[in-house]
Amino acid sequence: MTTLQPGDPAPDFQSVDQDGKPVSLKEYRGRRLVLYFYPKALTAGCTKETVNLTENYELLRQKGFDVLGVSPDPVERQKKFHEKYHVPFRLVADAGKEIVRLYGVWGKKKMYGREYEGVHRTTFIIDPEGRIEHIIRKVKTGDHARQILDLYEKQNL
Repeated sequence: MTTLQPGDPAPDFQSVDQDGKPVSLKEYRGRRLVLYFYPKALTAGCTKETVNLTENYELLRQKGFDVLGVSPDPVERQKKFHEKYHVPFRLVADAGKEIVRLYGVWGKKKMYGREYEGVHRTTFIIDPEGRIEHIIRKVKTGDHARQILDLYEKQNL
């Protein structure tokens, strides 16, 4: 799992989004960013999480958040996911797994007694200066936007 901690600088990255357009963390400087990592586009849990963030996107924006999703999927799969669920924010294609490794969310997992390597569903909240404010390791896929907003309401931000 990630060794990154709140207060650490968020590692910068460069990749492409669902449309093949360049995307980097630097583009989000000056804004608070929800950077969420999910295992695989178009699967049940990832769809539930992304749909929840999509349905609450305007509320998140009103509270000052931008949203960016990352998974080790190729551009084509991200595009299909983006279009099918009318996602209003960008989805990053990390087929080479550089970003998931950079953030420390790629590693051993277990399911049904089988061990394999994959993405640990994790969300980083990055402040306008590019530092990690919060890390959500136990993501509630169907209520993820509320998890994020509750963090900030408790801090009166």
